[in-house]
Amino acid sequence: MASSLVAEPSQGLERLPFKSEGYNFWTWRGHKIHYVEEGEGLPVVLIHGFGASAFHWRYNIPELAKKYKVYAIDLLGFGWSEKAIIDYDALVWRDQVVDFMKEIVKEPAILVGNSLGGFTALVTGTSLPEQVVGVALLNSAGQFGDASGETNETEETVLQKFLLKPLKEIFQRVVLSFLFWQAKQPARIESVLKSVYKNTSNVDDYLVDSITRPAADPNAGEVYYRLMTRFMMNQRKYTLDSVLSELSCPLLLVWGDLDPWVGPAKALRIKEFYPNTSLVNLQAGHCPHDEVPELVNKALLDWLSTLKSTSSLQTL
Repeated sequence: MASSLVAEPSQGLERLPFKSEGYNFWTWRGHKIHYVEEGEGLPVVLIHGFGASAFHWRYNIPELAKKYKVYAIDLLGFGWSEKAIIDYDALVWRDQVVDFMKEIVKEPAILVGNSLGGFTALVTGTSLPEQVVGVALLNSAGQFGDASGETNETEETVLQKFLLKPLKEIFQRVVLSFLFWQAKQPARIESVLKSVYKNTSNVDDYLVDSITRPAADPNAGEVYYRLMTRFMMNQRKYTLDSVLSELSCPLLLVWGDLDPWVGPAKALRIKEFYPNTSLVNLQAGHCPHDEVPELVNKALLDWLSTLKSTSSLQTL
């Protein structure tokens, strides 16, 4: 059954201290990966969304860490992790989290992801079913596939490959370089955040700084270009229905129904497609974990307690 929670954001929640130097680092495939680790107990791994970092879980880590061992990881190319010059797609972050689970977590765990991090959690869950015992999605990215299954891909002509494509790439670089410069300005970041936070009281200097600092990395502009031209253009290769059809663990949806990007209809469709799903609806935007953290913390803790009490987890 779906449930709905409505409340004003509470004041005085414990917050993860902001550290400009970051917390912990792990080397993955020669790249430096940042992560936060707090608490003891059953592991819970938090995965941020596009453009964010582990610090976006600032109000969730301290509360969850009272009962669980909490990890919050920065995906490659984001946050305090290395801005690697590679070809990005969803499987890069899946492989990163799979190896993080194997090398750092080393035991069964719950994955929690927002937006891009939600889809990363899903594909990790299907790739590592013996270690992922539950997945929670907060306004997850990902699309359902075209029912027809048809594609319109055609073989590149010589003209397209050697003339039109290079010109297109030059134009894209010029345009995206300008967009990146604009996007990393603090005022612009604050404006975008306020457009997806329905209650903007938590759009503060801490949050803006956690996004602007990584954008100052010398390689950040190139990573942005690669993300926008490769990853964004190839998302259709990985559909929610194909991933959910391979998932075998319990699923929780904590959904900000006022999200202008990913509305509640997607959550309902996921629940319809994957019956082993619990749904909690919140009066919040795209990042409910930071906008109404006390409600998200409650939803996660309530759900985690039911998983922890199952016989499958008691024997782990």
